[in-house]
Amino acid sequence: MRWDDFRESTNVEDVRASTGGGRMGLRLGVGGTLLALAASYFLGIDPRLVLGLMSAVPEQQSAPQAQYGTPQDQQGRFIAAVLGETEDTWSEIFRQRGLTYTPPKLVLYRNYMPTACGSGSAAAGPFYCPLDRKIYLDLSFFQQLSDEFEAPGQFAQAYVLAHEVGHHVQSLLGIADKVRAAQENASRAQANQLSVKLELQADCFAGVWARNAEASRHFLEQGDVESALRAAAAVGDDTLQKRTQGYIVPESFTHGSAAERDYWFKRGLNGGTIESCDTFSAPTS
Repeated sequence: MRWDDFRESTNVEDVRASTGGGRMGLRLGVGGTLLALAASYFLGIDPRLVLGLMSAVPEQQSAPQAQYGTPQDQQGRFIAAVLGETEDTWSEIFRQRGLTYTPPKLVLYRNYMPTACGSGSAAAGPFYCPLDRKIYLDLSFFQQLSDEFEAPGQFAQAYVLAHEVGHHVQSLLGIADKVRAAQENASRAQANQLSVKLELQADCFAGVWARNAEASRHFLEQGDVESALRAAAAVGDDTLQKRTQGYIVPESFTHGSAAERDYWFKRGLNGGTIESCDTFSAPTS
């Protein structure tokens, strides 16, 4: 993946220096991490609800001190560059529709982070909070993505961020609010199915970003798309359930199967438009 020509976003709040002091004092095994991922990865649900950490997480005494603007370390610069490219791409897509794109903020932290949607945890992976319209990311997750989920590569990391930006796009377009309203009056199974469709659409929007960014920047290299597809499949509900409990319960899915995530990312990549990503009209598998 070639990203040297990407504009590095300044919409970054870097609090890694003030959130890395071992605040949680807790180590999770692979199983615990996967359970947290199954409920909160790419979604924004408070991971403490899954991990049973409500009493284990101490109160934050003061707000973490942030450095604003583009980070200076290489990994921070990379993720800021991907964020900048999503800003440019989605701004143009919105402009063509007569809309204005307001970019999200990206918060880089370590270990634990209080948010408007609950407490972010490194174990639970990156997530988007619609209440403050910020993306929260502990960069150590990318090492886990490579080691535990066998999805290495910078474009796999770019896909993760683009998926979270996809949730922001859903928020701006009013899609997320409509889904949450529908879930309030739905059965558990129906609410789960709506969650799946929301997640798959965010995967599709990640593909839309990649298609449009590639058309203008020609940044993809051989193997990049495959690495993103491995990342998408690695966090499919069926993959996670099989690894954590040994069997699959499709009616409990909230994010979509590996095959579904693969399909919708490729659909966005091939179609390149918001209209390509109408997961809500697609038949339920």
